[in-house]
Amino acid sequence: MAGHSKWANIQHRKNAQDARRGKIFTKLIREIGIAARAGGGDPAANPRLRLAVDRALSANMTKDAIERAIKKATGGLEDVTYEELRYEGYAPGGVAVIVDCTTDNRNRTVSDVRHAFTKFGGNLGTDGSVAFLFRKLGVVSIAPGADETRVLEIALEAGAEDVLTDPDDGSIEVLTAPDAFEAVRDALGAAGLAPADAELTLRADTAVAVEGEAAAAVVRLIDWLEDLDDVQHVYTNARLPADAYA
Repeated sequence: MAGHSKWANIQHRKNAQDARRGKIFTKLIREIGIAARAGGGDPAANPRLRLAVDRALSANMTKDAIERAIKKATGGLEDVTYEELRYEGYAPGGVAVIVDCTTDNRNRTVSDVRHAFTKFGGNLGTDGSVAFLFRKLGVVSIAPGADETRVLEIALEAGAEDVLTDPDDGSIEVLTAPDAFEAVRDALGAAGLAPADAELTLRADTAVAVEGEAAAAVVRLIDWLEDLDDVQHVYTNARLPADAYA
């Protein structure tokens, strides 16, 4: 759909993250801690921790800070215990939203998330109300200008499920099963096709296109949620035009 650029969405998210890097570091440290406590402090033997460390490094967190977070989690020095929570709801335009959180205060978190949905014209739903629309997969994003045929050959050989080129901007998305994500990402990087973004995420099979004020409200809701200290990830099935970020 004309004007609905995945690349614009990626760049907007990166710009927003740069603007609140301190909050991003806090979220990354929480994720590293939870992953280390759940699966051990060795990234080589703990895929979730390995991914958290990769994301921290890509956000320019120092190795010393990462190592301290791991040691703090595995050494039992953390005074606060975090739990993982998921909330589901709808944004304006019928857009489905999933919000993953880590928190030491469940009541505070649900209050903050509910307030965000209400403030921007959405509704917080019940468990399972939108989760069925999404599936977990790896997404490796390649900047516009890459050789689509070369990306396709390398990605499929490494185990990718699909390769999609955005007709609006020429950026490429490589989709993988979760267990093939690292192999595909690393194969592309080794071939000189360094990803602009790579993550395990939730992706809806069908996107909902929204325009105008509804699209702007969806962006404001996402930004507000992502700015909450307890929110780790926000997933939607929105397909947004670039001017929604203006």
